This record gives sequence, structure tokens and C-alpha cells, in this order.
Amino acid sequence: MIEFYSEQHRQLQDQHDTRNLADRVQQIIVENRISEQHQLFIKSRDFFFLTTIDHRGYPTCSYKGGNPGFVRVLNPDTLAFPSYDGNGMFLSMGNIQGNPKIGMLFIDFETPHRVRLHGEAYILADDPLLQEYPEADLIVRVKVGEMFFNCPRYVHRMSRAEASKYVPQAGKDPPALQWKRINAIQDVLPGCAQGIAEKLGGTITPEEYAMKVMTGEG
Repeated sequence: MIEFYSEQHRQLQDQHDTRNLADRVQQIIVENRISEQHQLFIKSRDFFFLTTIDHRGYPTCSYKGGNPGFVRVLNPDTLAFPSYDGNGMFLSMGNIQGNPKIGMLFIDFETPHRVRLHGEAYILADDPLLQEYPEADLIVRVKVGEMFFNCPRYVHRMSRAEASKYVPQAGKDPPALQWKRINAIQDVLPGCAQGIAEKLGGTITPEEYAMKVMTGEG
């Protein structure tokens, strides 16, 4: 098993006289399964931050949102989440196909509280869970390696204003996406996205779309 701390971690711990503290903290908080307490917390979340690693070694950090409970704890060793319609780049999903090691950060800004998870992710073709997530393109399953909670000292306390209107809902068609109106991409949109610009009032420039994003209309 690979040691939790690297030589570089140890050097910094020794410089600041925290090696023994770091070892004790690891013993107390790091688990290799999803405890009942963590299961309840994960099931209550409607977003998390996902880190993946690309083919160049760069970490990619992505926000993933959905309805509360969209991340499912399948058993104490495995969880799953959907990949919804994005911008067609498939950065996180492609990274997982190339390197399964991922990180997940769950945060409650209102309490505040946070939990981190390291694991190995995989994507199954025709995953049966696809039937349970309207509008999902893919399902990601994650085998848990390590998880632990973090001190929330520097987590700013914030209140939730409203849910995104774009989160897929069973029996409802989600609103058309504004970015699909951008004039520079009309000739490369997939067939399912053709005609959206016309439906929404015509094409817009990248600058106009950026303004919509900044004013909350994107």
C-alpha cells in the first residue's frame, strides 16, 4: 500500500514540527469506507467538486450539480453519480477514461461542513442506473480509496438562494441552453442541438453570452 504521506509532506511536517500531529490526525479521520455519518451527508448534497487528471498530468477541477441525493451511495465501498449535458468537451469523463484516480469534495456552506474522498472511477456502457437519471449521458461509479472530513474553519458561511433551473427533472423538459446560441459554434453543434438558437430568438456573439453569464442569464 502506498504511504498516505509523501517525502515532500514529511519535509514540511518536520519543518513545522507537525509530523506526530499529522500521523494522529490521519489515524483519527481517514477511513477507507463510507461511514453511516458520511453516507447521510453525501445523500443530502446537491453539488460537489470533482478533480480528475488529464493526459498531460494537469488536475481538472469541475463543479457537479443536481438534485439533492444525485450522488448515490451504492454500498460502503462504492458511490455513483450522473454526467449531464455539458459543452461537448467531456473533460472530466475523458480524464476518467485515461486515469481513474479522482477526488471529490462535498461541502455544506450553511453549517459549514465538508468531506473529501479519493477513489478510482469507471464508466460502464449502458449502466442500468441511466434509467434512473433523466437527461444523464453517462454514469460514473467510484470505488472508495480514502475519505475524511476537514476542519471547516475557513469555509465561508453562505445560504442557498435557489436551485438551478437546468437540473434535469423527471417528466420535464429542461430549458434550452443559452450557450448553444453562440454564432461561432452553429456549424458544429450536434444534430440534437440544431435549431435552439432560432427557438431562443437568434444567435448571439461570445461576448453577449459572457454578459448573460455575468448577469445570471447564462
